[in-house]
Amino acid sequence: MELRPIRTDEELDYWAEWLELSLDKKPEKGSELGDKIEMVILLIKDYEDKHYPIPDLDLIETIKYKQTEIGLNQSELAELLGIGKSYLSAILSGKKPLTLTVAKQLHKKLGISADVLLV
Repeated sequence: MELRPIRTDEELDYWAEWLELSLDKKPEKGSELGDKIEMVILLIKDYEDKHYPIPDLDLIETIKYKQTEIGLNQSELAELLGIGKSYLSAILSGKKPLTLTVAKQLHKKLGISADVLLV
């Protein structure tokens, strides 16, 4: 099939399968197949971004998810971040804004992406 913008889910399925089979061949970067793979990845990403957007993550839900994932209670999380329990509670309830210092700690200690912290 000729490279052109992906317009339907059927075309998306075709190129996704083609991509999987082509990647199994482990082509050299810059080779004809390698270049075609890069183009197909861009076309797939463009189509998925337009038709299946990923919603922005909610900061408070992300913090709570990471807290649960690591297995920390609220007191332990506050201690890990170097802030008071009541201040953490106010952040998690939406009553206090996140400071840059706390955002840095959330990124450093919990691995929360800056993209989520800065929204």
